[in-house]
Amino acid sequence: MIRRALAITVFLLGSSLSATSQERLIASSGSFAKENTLEEVKAFSKEVLPIDLFKAVDPTSSASLSAWEALQDELDIKASKSKDQLQLLRQIFQKSHQRLFKKYEQHSSFNAMLTTGSFDCVSGSATLGMLLDRYGFEFEIIETDYHVFILTEIEGKKIVLESTLPVGGMITAPSEVEKYLNSYRPNQSESAKVFNQRLGATSPIQLDNSIFRKVSLQELAGLLFYNDAIVHFNAQKYDQAITQLKEAYLLYPSERILGLMELSKELASSSR
Repeated sequence: MIRRALAITVFLLGSSLSATSQERLIASSGSFAKENTLEEVKAFSKEVLPIDLFKAVDPTSSASLSAWEALQDELDIKASKSKDQLQLLRQIFQKSHQRLFKKYEQHSSFNAMLTTGSFDCVSGSATLGMLLDRYGFEFEIIETDYHVFILTEIEGKKIVLESTLPVGGMITAPSEVEKYLNSYRPNQSESAKVFNQRLGATSPIQLDNSIFRKVSLQELAGLLFYNDAIVHFNAQKYDQAITQLKEAYLLYPSERILGLMELSKELASSSR
């Protein structure tokens, strides 16, 4: 079992191409999982800005919001001057890369992105999702087996925002959009796989896709907690992984989070 654990690496969220406290302070040091029910967490999280949920993944990191605020200020000016949605969307994508997305790195937390510019598809999509929401775009955050991206639409035309590609990551040509989406859609001819077996994948396996669903910004925060848990899991720090997975599951009660939590508990018990 321990050998199996060592072989498990991230299968989601930035791979090849990832609550309240007693004082209800999420952004600083809050813990969703300790004394709150799922319904309480859901109710409270709706009152919290998504950026505070994202920052809560790594509350010990003192991340400055200066770059984030500067990006918003710049885009606010552009949004006030232009009524062209496609042009504004392109500016959101390009300016995010210029100001925030400096270096792709698996499992980068949102705070790491703010501090060092390291990002992955989860923190990148979180940033783009908040900006699209700020400027009134309709959009969907899509979770797949191995990746997260954003799908939006302008005048009936689908557009993909692939945060991990600074060049070519805003996909507008209809044929290329469909090609991209089809590469992640589930293959219905494939039988369901055991969850834990799929954890070993380090790159997308197109014939094994089983997840393609819309997630909210709150659920994306759950996936950020999940990504952080995988870092601890791979370091065999199972108790820390379990802590983060509890937070993740309260924000997003999905099978992949539950599966890794059960495995972490099993390994934590066997290693004592």
